Amino acid sequence: MPSEKILEQKKAFVADLSQKLKNACAGVIVSYKGINVADDTKLRKELREAGIDYFVVKNTLLLRAAKEACLEDLASVLEGTTAIAISKNDHVIAARILCKFAENLESFKAKAGFIEGKVINEAEVLNLSKLPTKEVLVAKAMGSLNAPITGFVTVLNGTIKGLVVALNAIVEKQSA
Repeated sequence: MPSEKILEQKKAFVADLSQKLKNACAGVIVSYKGINVADDTKLRKELREAGIDYFVVKNTLLLRAAKEACLEDLASVLEGTTAIAISKNDHVIAARILCKFAENLESFKAKAGFIEGKVINEAEVLNLSKLPTKEVLVAKAMGSLNAPITGFVTVLNGTIKGLVVALNAIVEKQSA
């Protein structure tokens, strides 16, 4: 039977993890089996620079925290070695970094994830990782909004140019 002190530490960890899950906009759960220390250090550094919380967690503790955060559907993937990456601001970056890293290691793979409180499966995490960055999406949207205006200006410019050419031809004809 664990001591009272250890139980209190675990309860505090579960409460903290649950709060992180509730405040996160997205997260990815991975099986980190087969990763060496050098690769793990490199991965953690990349995630830390992107503002992602990444840590190895016991399945039972993650299950309790997930239940408190209303993410009970994660229970089906909580077996074996488990690590979690939690993002507070960017919905895609954790999935992108982890899936890119998993391409080089067969045993390292995404198990599942969540976005805004909705659990997603492994295939959806992979699809999420392939989305363009936020800046690219905003640029495409702005380009789409700008295209009709640009076309309208081009048409007006062509009409004005045609009018100037016609008036110039009339002036040359009258002066001759």
